[in-house]
Amino acid sequence: MPFSPMKTKLRIAKPMSNSSVNSFVTSSDSPLSSSLESTPTMLPAPIPDRGVGLSDPDQSAGRRRMLELVNRMHNTGVQSDIDLPMIAVVGSQSAGKSSLIESISGITLPRASGTCTRCPTECRLSYSTQQWSCKVSLRKTFDELGRPMGTAQNIPFGPAIKDKKLVEERLRRAQRAILCPSRSPDVFLTGPDEDTERRDITFSKNCVSLEISGPELTDLSFCDLPGLIASVGTGGNASDIDLVKDLVTTYICKPSCLILLTVTCETDFENQGAHHIAKQYDPEGKRTIGVLTKPDRIPPGEEDHWLRFIRNDAEPLANGWFTVKQPGSNDLKTGVTWAEARAQENHFFTSTAPWSSAETFCQRRFGTRNLTESLSKILSDLIKRRLPQLAEELQSLLKETENRLRKLPKPPPENAVTEIIDLVSGFSRSLSTFVEGTPDEWGIHQTIRPLHTKFRDAIRDTAPDFRPYKSGDWLDYEPPSFLAAEKALLGSDDGAIYVDHVMNLALQAKTRELPDNYPFIVTRKFIKQAIERWTDPSHDLFEAEYTILAERVNGMVEEHFSSYAHGGLYHRAKSIVNEVLLKCHDTTLEKIDWLLEMEAAATFTLNEHYFSDYRQKFLESYRGARAEKNRKGDEDLRPEELIARDRYEPALKIMASVRGYFQVSYKRFTDMVPMTVDQELLRGLDWNRGIRGALIDGLEITGPDCMERANQFLQEPPDIQSRREDLGKRLDRLRLAKRELQSLF
Repeated sequence: MPFSPMKTKLRIAKPMSNSSVNSFVTSSDSPLSSSLESTPTMLPAPIPDRGVGLSDPDQSAGRRRMLELVNRMHNTGVQSDIDLPMIAVVGSQSAGKSSLIESISGITLPRASGTCTRCPTECRLSYSTQQWSCKVSLRKTFDELGRPMGTAQNIPFGPAIKDKKLVEERLRRAQRAILCPSRSPDVFLTGPDEDTERRDITFSKNCVSLEISGPELTDLSFCDLPGLIASVGTGGNASDIDLVKDLVTTYICKPSCLILLTVTCETDFENQGAHHIAKQYDPEGKRTIGVLTKPDRIPPGEEDHWLRFIRNDAEPLANGWFTVKQPGSNDLKTGVTWAEARAQENHFFTSTAPWSSAETFCQRRFGTRNLTESLSKILSDLIKRRLPQLAEELQSLLKETENRLRKLPKPPPENAVTEIIDLVSGFSRSLSTFVEGTPDEWGIHQTIRPLHTKFRDAIRDTAPDFRPYKSGDWLDYEPPSFLAAEKALLGSDDGAIYVDHVMNLALQAKTRELPDNYPFIVTRKFIKQAIERWTDPSHDLFEAEYTILAERVNGMVEEHFSSYAHGGLYHRAKSIVNEVLLKCHDTTLEKIDWLLEMEAAATFTLNEHYFSDYRQKFLESYRGARAEKNRKGDEDLRPEELIARDRYEPALKIMASVRGYFQVSYKRFTDMVPMTVDQELLRGLDWNRGIRGALIDGLEITGPDCMERANQFLQEPPDIQSRREDLGKRLDRLRLAKRELQSLF
């Protein structure tokens, strides 16, 4: 049987004029600890059954305005975004929390099977001139697997209740529905009112929400949290211990959450975990209000131990400790009313030692009435101090939310075809600028320039390593001085080509030639051998450039199109671009191979002066080296005499011709390959309509049904759509909350 409503008489502050609202809100001369100095009336005799705890319409005007404002802000849903002042009731199992909540709210909570302790029960009281009403809803913020949901679901659980006697059953059914998320709530709303053993979960972070309004109520929000547990019985789930602890933590960790800590006097204080977790998140005790329950069950002789809490000597708190005495199980079975319960409580503290003889300031902390008066003042004081901070937080969150909305991809446009054409055009312009080159260190030309240098050096290193000595002479040979600018290096002796080897090849190749004439085939053979070594460096250069280009271009595709991945535009555009890249790859590689074939197929140059100059320089270098060798062998001979008698002169001329032509051909080739890559690969992307044309054609946005395809391409991902909706709703909540806050001033 539910408690009957009753009104308590509170001290009335003078109404606050509009001009003094601002000073009232921002004043800081009433800290939470000032509640210790409040002077409520000494324990009164039973009074008419007219009000319910904090639900007193006669509260001071200033306090009422604060509470109504926070209630309106709660109505906007902004409590999910900012830290609004509230009260959370915390305690271990069987600490008397339920009875305490009943005495504050005036409703009866379910007690059968302990279901009420297995999920949070949120109470939102609001003043209304209309008939008393209670709306029950299921607030789901976690899915069936315990994962956070994107947005909370508020599911109405039956029609509004007009009879207080029906609240207990409706609440009991709602709690069963919370513990069975896999089943429809309607099953529990309309089915038999009986407990089920088929619970999906033993505890839940989702909550039952009560919105209670009526003429005898004043705005207030508080939440009865599941009792902390230290162990589970046989068949229980050990993870429930941490689940409940985490659930309680999500509430009390917020700086604006007042912790109404319930501690039962029938269990050692040190063994009650609720105090430990409250102290963890409020170590200085500034926002914790302690409540001792079940003082009638204190073993004889131990009363003074608990009175030390009331005197604030043991575990001192800024707001001190209270003690309440609620009806016992036998009283509940007889259907004791709220007024009768308060009368019994008053009689206990006025007639039972040592409570009846305690100091006056201690007696002001006995009973539900004194507790509720202090809670009301503490909460309103907290709200008063928080209001300036709330204004700043709201403004900061508004700015942050607007920025996050701006960073989201644009919503799908009305004309999808035009949007895609604009995207393609923007990408093409960026690509053209990229291909042409940009004056910064990350430009494509700056990136590949070291590759060109490496390629040139690799080709140059394929030059035949001619030595003007016989293979058995083992003499050192320094590169000619005129090659110093090219950093020419000699290879190992294994790759050296000695003059006697060249001479032998020339003699072997000779057929019908006149004396002192040798076939060109020997010269051609050495040239071709060098050119055949150009393939690997050429391919290495090209593949390295292609890898860099493909990576950069794909990055640009991602930059321009990745916002539309869900509808397939990004992946289709990337596929088209890579098809063009691959086509350019194959074309460029064919041209490079053609250059290699051309160099290998014919020995040709019109740069006769350059060729002749280098041939003569190499010949003089070889002759000089030979003369120096012979001079060391016969110091009486003059150099010209040594040269005239050198039988390897034909071989030296072949060697000089090969090296002279190599200088011409390698410089020609090391220019042509990078130019070919630039023309066919880089510029090929922007040539003959290039990628832009390929994208327009490949996306098929100019033919039949183009609008349907375009709309599909620009389809927004569900997560982006959901995020935009969530941010939009959040923005609306914040703006509405800001208007509510501004209305106070």
